[in-house]
Amino acid sequence: MEADGGPPSSEAPDDRSQRGSIASSAALTRAQDVVIYLVRDLAPVPLTVEGLGVVSVQELARDVRQALRIPEANQDAFALWLCSPLLELQLKPRHQPYKLCRQWQDLLYRFTEASAEDISQDEPCLQYRRNVFYPKSKELLVEDQGVLRLLYEEARGNILSDRYPCDPDHWTGLGALALALDEGPHLCTQTLAAVLKEKKLVSFLPASVAFGAGGLLSTLRGRGRRQAALEHKLLDEYRKTCSGASDGPSLLHQYLGTCHALPYYGSAFFPGEIDRPAQGLLQRGRRKVVSVGISLDGVYVMDVKEKHVLLGLLFCQLSWDHSYPDEEGDSHVLWLEFDGEEDGTAVNKLLKIYSKQAELMSGLIEFCVELSSPSGGVASAAPQDGAGGEEAAPRPEEEEPGKGRGGRRGRLSRQDSVVCSRVQNLSTISYVDTGKEIKRLKPRRAASFFSRQNTAPAYATVLVGDGLEQG
Repeated sequence: MEADGGPPSSEAPDDRSQRGSIASSAALTRAQDVVIYLVRDLAPVPLTVEGLGVVSVQELARDVRQALRIPEANQDAFALWLCSPLLELQLKPRHQPYKLCRQWQDLLYRFTEASAEDISQDEPCLQYRRNVFYPKSKELLVEDQGVLRLLYEEARGNILSDRYPCDPDHWTGLGALALALDEGPHLCTQTLAAVLKEKKLVSFLPASVAFGAGGLLSTLRGRGRRQAALEHKLLDEYRKTCSGASDGPSLLHQYLGTCHALPYYGSAFFPGEIDRPAQGLLQRGRRKVVSVGISLDGVYVMDVKEKHVLLGLLFCQLSWDHSYPDEEGDSHVLWLEFDGEEDGTAVNKLLKIYSKQAELMSGLIEFCVELSSPSGGVASAAPQDGAGGEEAAPRPEEEEPGKGRGGRRGRLSRQDSVVCSRVQNLSTISYVDTGKEIKRLKPRRAASFFSRQNTAPAYATVLVGDGLEQG
């Protein structure tokens, strides 16, 4: 399954009456009404489908493209997703949505930690969204305004919901562009102030910015001063942005171009947890909630609470594996392996990501790596194949012993930007391969990860079963 799970999506409909977009009927051979939802507040696409029980994603997607008048040149930009607040899955062309809806509870038990009550009440809907396998290089060539609008609305939703963490210069510029696209690029100050008063800052700025780090109560305490400062900043940026703006397509291109600077733009997102660095006996065993974004280029582990990247690695900078629970109560784990340094010694580092969707993440990474290989090709392979969930993620016993994934990895850097790695905030396993044995290191907490020299040690992959424990 071309699968992508993640935290509750801001694009998924919240109204219970909108959920379950596929009608359940015994007479599946007759024409049935189907509703395909778009992102945010865009009007859904109603379809009448013959043989709903056996219709494929490929057939449904063709009907949606015709209804939305998507040009043939851009038909690969979007895909059908099966979504609910508990799980998001990008579907392969050969999948049959009706059958997957009938199996939805089984998928939730397999890939989520939701309670039995939540699972029993959850219903999926079909969404037409950006294809994870659509390259940004092809998106830059899109000229059709309808396609640009769909891409823009999805990107804007991800910015406002903090799914795409971004720096102040980014969210200010994006907010100004969104304001210009909603209200026009040539409004006077008085009109702009009235618009912001009516629509609120949360319509243009990320929720974490509009409400403040302390949440709603913190915002209410200093509401006037903070609101005025943010409005002033947004209006200033609006004037700068719109001074040379002429039309909607130009603004749409600017918005998407700014989003392209975010390395996780277009990623599939998965929920997970990582170990917190031990800071005392009382804090051992605690975990941090993270969101894992996987794109065509790499893997990004993001702190859900702090809204910044903890670790960002291109595929050429990592190796990975997925381990299944050995006993009841154990977790599925996605292992990410990358280069580092401890006390002047070049080491390999392992990060454990606990998630019931580790299998899906591993399958998606493997498929993206295959697409980026010389024999693969994103443009040609993405529409036909999927990254896949239970079908694409091999179990450990199916792999060749000692076969490493990934390749040589470059140096990482850390800055103040939210998009840069914060490896010092991670609890990782460090080890070296001496040529005779795998030696576990006990690093000092103050050791610098980022002072590594250009000369890299020989690299060898360590299998999960080598007895390493979290430190």
